[in-house]
Amino acid sequence: MQTNDGNTPEENEATSEPQKMGEAETVNARDGEAKAETNAGEAVLEGNAASLKAKKKKNVKKEIISWVLTLGSAVVIALLIRSFLFEPIYVDGESMCDTLQNKEVMLVTKPEYIFGQPQRGDVVICKYPGRTENFVKRLMAVPGDTIEIKKNVVYINGVALDEPYLTPSRNDDGFSMDAMTLEENQYFVMGDNRDNSHDSRNYYGYGKPATLTRSQIIGHVRCVIFPFGDIRSIQ
Repeated sequence: MQTNDGNTPEENEATSEPQKMGEAETVNARDGEAKAETNAGEAVLEGNAASLKAKKKKNVKKEIISWVLTLGSAVVIALLIRSFLFEPIYVDGESMCDTLQNKEVMLVTKPEYIFGQPQRGDVVICKYPGRTENFVKRLMAVPGDTIEIKKNVVYINGVALDEPYLTPSRNDDGFSMDAMTLEENQYFVMGDNRDNSHDSRNYYGYGKPATLTRSQIIGHVRCVIFPFGDIRSIQ
């Protein structure tokens, strides 16, 4: 029997099945494309996230390196300044009273002793043999000088020194020392508080004077910078 369109029922069924399959394949293809696009999008997002994470790590490393270099440079500059230009040093003790008071802060300069020589009368920062800490004293005699002390009066090359920076009550113990001529690279230092100072007269503690070498004199005391109410130059 034929239908109105001239096809048998079997032919109609045969024709409709491929259409359904085609539609299903089209839907599956679209789903596949959608999934592929979704996967591609996720891959792009993951790639971007990984890239951002890598950039952040790189930036953190750069920042750390930058900080290390900055701090390292600051330390090097500070050390150079302290070694070759100036540094503040705290007064610990009373051996330089009344020129310097305990707990004051001095400004100590270096260039004049790097390019020149310490001068008699300078207040200096020095180191004693076998000791690591700094000491502050007055340079009394330099190489070639003959120093002698008679009842607290200091004679340099036979001439009594005028020492207006001394406080008489801190220099009245009657100390005397035989004449001593300094050889090359010998320097003689004393505290301004003569009655209470370990220095070239008595530092070693066995009755003999002891000089310093040039390398043990490291800075020139220029002024007091703290307390602020007592700022002054040092002569």
